[in-house]
Amino acid sequence: MEFNAADIFEGVVDRVPDREAVVYGSTRLTYKELDARSNKAANALKKLGIKKGSHIGIYAFNCIEWLEIMLGAYKLCAIPININYRYVEEELKYLIDNADMEAVFYHKQFGTKLNNIKDDLPILKDFICINDDTNDDDIIDNSFHFEDLIANESESRLTVERSGDDEYILYTGGTTGMPKGVVWRMEDVLMTLGGGIDAVTGEKYPTPEAFADKCLQDQTIALALAPFMHGGAQWQSFNAFFSGWKLVINDHISFDADYIWEIVAQEKVMNLTIMGDAMGRPLCDALPAAFEKGLDLSSLFVFSSTASVFSASIKDTILEYLPNLFLIDAVGSSETGATGVNIHTKDGKLKDSGGGPKFTKPEFSEILNLDTLEIIQPNDTETIGYLARKGHVPVAYYKDEEKSKKTFIEVNGERYSIPGDMAKYEEDGQMTLLGRGSVSINSGGEKIFPEEVEMALKAHPNIFDCLVVGVKDEKWGQKVVAVIQRRDKKDLSIDEIKDSASKYIASYKMPKEIVFSDIIERAPSGKPNYQWAQKFANSELNIEQI
Repeated sequence: MEFNAADIFEGVVDRVPDREAVVYGSTRLTYKELDARSNKAANALKKLGIKKGSHIGIYAFNCIEWLEIMLGAYKLCAIPININYRYVEEELKYLIDNADMEAVFYHKQFGTKLNNIKDDLPILKDFICINDDTNDDDIIDNSFHFEDLIANESESRLTVERSGDDEYILYTGGTTGMPKGVVWRMEDVLMTLGGGIDAVTGEKYPTPEAFADKCLQDQTIALALAPFMHGGAQWQSFNAFFSGWKLVINDHISFDADYIWEIVAQEKVMNLTIMGDAMGRPLCDALPAAFEKGLDLSSLFVFSSTASVFSASIKDTILEYLPNLFLIDAVGSSETGATGVNIHTKDGKLKDSGGGPKFTKPEFSEILNLDTLEIIQPNDTETIGYLARKGHVPVAYYKDEEKSKKTFIEVNGERYSIPGDMAKYEEDGQMTLLGRGSVSINSGGEKIFPEEVEMALKAHPNIFDCLVVGVKDEKWGQKVVAVIQRRDKKDLSIDEIKDSASKYIASYKMPKEIVFSDIIERAPSGKPNYQWAQKFANSELNIEQI
């Protein structure tokens, strides 16, 4: 065995073949059954000409097929690439082209977008349709249907030489707005995101066999709510598989909080992971009705948020209804994995500082002064630096040498990943996260980059200049607000702006509010003054400064 996702998964299958692995609505698969379908997918991919190092895309809502395709690709040493299903055609075309995808798996309803752009993507040869609830026929000529593709394939495992040097690539938002591919060695991502380092002891499992052996411990039941197109959800799933847990997938496309609590009660879910207040608040609001229905939620003991932290009010409310919970906040990025974690309980709730959420410093995290390339010490509570992770970190950004050199650096002979989050130490030794250079916007767990939105907005003929910022929002954590300087004083509605920008950016990136200014403040160099824009937007909307 190697420290490789396919090897570890197969090791778990061999140890607990008849244990239930995944539940999706009425579909339930054991580890042996999930392995068999993943083997069929791997054999089908091989017949299509997919080989070691080939890139394939997955463009779908959460479903079992997502996991089967990922596992099948890993078994073949191919590289599955996540596609955000919210992307408009221009974003989609950029991603598929940049990632050098040779094949794409897609839910049937996304066929029209793919069909409209496929002629501009010469490398993309194969289209495999995953059936969904739509009744329309697949629009793409000469496409395959997933179930037909794997129907007659062998359930036997492929003989492929795997290693810890095989690659995992995750696409995430970039500073220019366009997505960027974070390239990991398989062993490194397993240690950082896949549970290869024991969460309690902090020690690395010494062998792949020891890693797989942890499935022999008591089984946990986990519920996946975040979209698999996000790295956090992917690795929540694989952490579950590598531990021999049962993974429950929400079989509704829309987020229905009442239905989620029904799933928790029905499946006796023990571990629930969400993305911040966008999911936390509706779940919080639905708790009284869940108890009125008599739902038994006593199985739940870990409730985690990734990508976006819980607000204090949601923590308090959830713990009032479920006092035995461990509430876990985790922060990190696609370039680092988790860089800080805090645990909240009914009797020991931790409050956020006014400057941002506080986290206990893990051994592998540091705050760096990039001007001096010095590590800021915990007793220095004044200096603001960049949050960095050392040890098992990514190799590079895919096809972006310049950005790779800036993000993955060496300090004192050790490699660090520095994606851009600012942080400082507090008197108690904890770290306060200050945000991605105070620029990026985190709305409901989605990272939104102002420059991309600004460029899309400026396509409107009556927008002379604009800056985009995030302001505090009860539901989403932050919401996108545009500060706009008009070419003339004619009325300009938010619907008009959205209609103009919809060709270039997905709906979740659109401003929720607009405010007008006679002038947009910029530095003499032309660089934007986001501090001014933030203050102006908060003032105009009567919102407390973040």
